[in-house]
Amino acid sequence: MAKFWYLVCMITFLELSKLAISRPEQVPTPPLPVLPLPTFSQLKWQQRELIMFLHFGVNTFTDSEWGTGKENPSIFNPVGLDTKQWVTVAAEAGISLMILTAKHHDGFCLWPSKYTDHSVISSPWRNGHGDVVQEFIDAVKTHGGGGIDAGLYLSPWDRHDKRYGHDLQYNEYYLAQLQELLTKYGSVKEIWFDGAKGKEARNMSYYFSDWFAMVRELQSSINIFSDAGPDVRWVGNEKGSAGNTSWSTINSTLLSIGNPSILDYLNTGDPKGTNWLPAECDVSIREGWFWHKSQSPKKLSQLLDIYYNSVGRNCVMLLNVPPNSTGLISESDIHRLKEFRTAIDTIFSTNLAEKCTVKVSSQRGGKGDGFGPENVLDNDHVWTYWSPKENKNEHWIEIKVPNAEEGMKFNVVRIQEPIGLGQRIIKHEIYVDGKKVVQGTTVGYKRLHRLKKVLHCRAVRIIVKESKGLPLISSIGLHLDPYWKP
Repeated sequence: MAKFWYLVCMITFLELSKLAISRPEQVPTPPLPVLPLPTFSQLKWQQRELIMFLHFGVNTFTDSEWGTGKENPSIFNPVGLDTKQWVTVAAEAGISLMILTAKHHDGFCLWPSKYTDHSVISSPWRNGHGDVVQEFIDAVKTHGGGGIDAGLYLSPWDRHDKRYGHDLQYNEYYLAQLQELLTKYGSVKEIWFDGAKGKEARNMSYYFSDWFAMVRELQSSINIFSDAGPDVRWVGNEKGSAGNTSWSTINSTLLSIGNPSILDYLNTGDPKGTNWLPAECDVSIREGWFWHKSQSPKKLSQLLDIYYNSVGRNCVMLLNVPPNSTGLISESDIHRLKEFRTAIDTIFSTNLAEKCTVKVSSQRGGKGDGFGPENVLDNDHVWTYWSPKENKNEHWIEIKVPNAEEGMKFNVVRIQEPIGLGQRIIKHEIYVDGKKVVQGTTVGYKRLHRLKKVLHCRAVRIIVKESKGLPLISSIGLHLDPYWKP
């Protein structure tokens, strides 16, 4: 009898062991990533979508765009400067990052740098004891509600300092100012470098590698922007427009700062790129980058066009909103920003697809295994996604109205990839009730297709025609844009 119970116990143990071993094997694992991948800081940057530039300095008082470097600091006197107002305006516009021009090409510093007197120290503002950078950083911390971060721009080209043109002396000066900005003012989430300079500028070699290394040492979570990255690249124009094909990947060995021959390459990226280097689309709300009394903000329709051509093409939109000579953001700009935010919320707050059923060509694993089509309708646009099975020739996902008699009206289709696993989709098509309405290329973090007219339909099918590895889709939206008048 004892032997019998021993055998029963052994059989039970073996069966339980088999179950314990086999059960994890039945749960499908996520697909392999497609390299390269974004860093944690790049992923957070991409999710910002809309950020703000603040061009402010002596040019604000001289009605110019590029200062000469000969301006007398006494002209800088923004008597009503209120950086808290800047931050409040940004917060109401849904901005999560603000970048201030700490020094522009004229060389005038908005902080009391100990390495030059061409700064706020020599101005009448705050009796020479002011610090715009400090007030800006403090306002971001106290009035940003925890949802806004600070960034800084330090112009490499300096038309004032006599060290410019002398490689060693100027690079030491520039590095010294970088250290001031990145050690005195707390956390900075983006630092902006560019290669802009006039034809008459003295020959000068910038030690970018040294600068970038110093930035990394002082602030490890910062994103470095320039034509060549290394974290965020320029989109190649100041119109705020990315290429219709827009890859976050590129070969950084082909990039150099200030090189006009690479603008098209910057604009589209490279499907074979070995570096994750997404594009930032800079554009001003006005014609100029600095405030001018004679200028007005762009029309709402223009800003929406830019939004679709930047955020809607896998990029981040960097919108410049220049404070005026009083030190405030102008009421006309505030009004336009409010209209812009209202329009974005009106268009995208309702996703008509949420009331629909979702069918797919195939699914990785089975129901409840975490890769089903229901994931494209949740609120996580990065880490939950639909994944098809391996070794399938065609991959599609279809949104269908449960009640065929009702249908749905929309003119915008939104598609998103889980870029934490890489950018994959090379070509895709969209069919509405069986008729092709979009022949597209890349998707990336977010792709927005504005259609030629409002469509009333029952079914929308997205077909991935070509991809790197398995195509993954994290989110789909069908939206109605009442502002779009093609």
